[in-house]
Amino acid sequence: MAVLKATSPTAAATTKLGPAACEKDAEKLAFIEEMTANADQVQERVLAEILTQNSETEYLRRYGLNGATDRVTFKSKITMVTYEDLQPEIQRIANGDRTAILSGHPISEFLTSSGTSAGERKLMPTIQAELDRRQLLYSLLMPVMNLYVPGLDKGKGLYFLFVKSESRTPGGLPARPVLTSYYKSDHFRSRPFDPYNVYTSPTAAILCADAFQSMYAQMLCGLIDRLAVLRVGAVFASGLLRAIRFLQLHWRDLAADISSGVLTPKVTDPAIREAVGDLLRPDATLAELIEAECAGGDWAGIVKRIWPNTQYLDVIVTGAMAQYIPTLEYYGGGMPMACTMYASSECYFGLNLRPMCKPGEVSYTIMPMMGYFEFLPHEEGSAVGGAALQQLVDLVDVEVGKQYELVVTTYAGLCRYRVGDILQVTGFHNAAPEFRFVRRKNVLLSIESDKTDEAELQGAVERAAALLRPWGATVAEYTSQADTKAIPGHYVIYWELLMKEGEGEGEGEGERGRLPPAETLRACCLEMEEAMNTVYRQSRVADGSIGPLEIRVVRAGTFEELMDYSLSRGASINQYKVPRCVTFPPIIELLDSRVVEAHFSPSCPKWAPH
Repeated sequence: MAVLKATSPTAAATTKLGPAACEKDAEKLAFIEEMTANADQVQERVLAEILTQNSETEYLRRYGLNGATDRVTFKSKITMVTYEDLQPEIQRIANGDRTAILSGHPISEFLTSSGTSAGERKLMPTIQAELDRRQLLYSLLMPVMNLYVPGLDKGKGLYFLFVKSESRTPGGLPARPVLTSYYKSDHFRSRPFDPYNVYTSPTAAILCADAFQSMYAQMLCGLIDRLAVLRVGAVFASGLLRAIRFLQLHWRDLAADISSGVLTPKVTDPAIREAVGDLLRPDATLAELIEAECAGGDWAGIVKRIWPNTQYLDVIVTGAMAQYIPTLEYYGGGMPMACTMYASSECYFGLNLRPMCKPGEVSYTIMPMMGYFEFLPHEEGSAVGGAALQQLVDLVDVEVGKQYELVVTTYAGLCRYRVGDILQVTGFHNAAPEFRFVRRKNVLLSIESDKTDEAELQGAVERAAALLRPWGATVAEYTSQADTKAIPGHYVIYWELLMKEGEGEGEGEGERGRLPPAETLRACCLEMEEAMNTVYRQSRVADGSIGPLEIRVVRAGTFEELMDYSLSRGASINQYKVPRCVTFPPIIELLDSRVVEAHFSPSCPKWAPH
């Protein structure tokens, strides 16, 4: 791809946002224009504010910043860090140390990242003021969307939103996902009425920690208010597909509740029963419609059939979520999918100024007031190390076409922290760059919020392979895929086994008698799950967003065929390595055609919220 130097992005032609749907929107759009037009000045101010606020922290004093707030001093003294570098300081805060270690403001809670370290969720310290910053970015979403979809103030949004389990650190601070923190905050619970942000889901249903009761109530209320629904969404594409799967499994109960006007006793949460009770009235006509649409087994375009006024699906379909696009197109009947915002536990970054674009064209504009952003040039296969790679690029100096790893400095005290997201510059809005999310660094497998890297997968395979030894078997080769054809998706591990001479029973390569017993291979599935990180295990046990892990045993010689196929497509025999994850359909077809037998995990792995 050609690389264009953006020497003067401010001089480039940028279409001004507008016309706004209302005066309030006009103010928000003008704010976006101001921030992006003056991106470098805003970044300079943000860095100075962060360094002033945290000047007396142990961390900045350690590096001898001595109160300096300018970029040159900051870059010359502060080094890039990873989570593992900061873990001792984070652990001290978690254990109750209230001195100014990373932040000059008190740490209010920890946000648990979907990324993991040594199998456990990463703990991102945050401060109370960050809620205001996140709310600010949220407030910009609808003014942009209103440019593309008029009349959203005339109806409601059916959003499937959920809280997840939380815990407390030894020092007593809450530790929970960033969206759980937001939904439980006064910013969300006591939000003022906004005609552009009216949800069908009662707040009590969103805040219920029981996944079944929360989903049931949200789906029921969405059905009751079906004609008012103008947009349907969830945070991730996988979440919306889980909601559709829930409808497939429970439409009879939902229709019965609507017909009788009585909520099922399966929902026991008092707050939900009260909230739904205010809405639920006997409606035989609606119940019959739900039965007519669901009973036949034809689920193509079901979203538009049940919620006929829906204008678009509001879900994240970038990164690992892109694998769900074909399924969403099937259920949504080809409706547009809007990707509106780019955020993480570390920081909220930016928004999509063209939210109705095709999923493959999504780019996010980094909003410069959210934190101080730098970019590490990224090249596939390059090692981190050399001076050239350590030269971080400022927000306004990135180059179109190039890929970078995002590095952030936050008000909460993270300094030059490597987020691990690989982004590609697609253009500029005024002076602020627009990025396509390429992938999460080092992640092999992901179904929803889980992120499993090669080292974790290798460790899980080794742990499970130990169960094969009594049968004289070893794992000769393996690879994997995230199978999302069914809901929920699940991990598929392909094993080619090597049997010792004389072990097992039966003759003939690939016959059942030559393999370890089926119960042993099922135990291997569960052992792999037990070895996975806590995010994966929570998704399996508490959220139900990942299905049982599957091992598919392939016949001997399959991985040689895989190599031959790769070489036929131009791979170098000297550099060929077995891919530990496969996504290319012909390769998956080759592997599946060589499967001797398949086994699933017989139960859920162990997981506890603390």
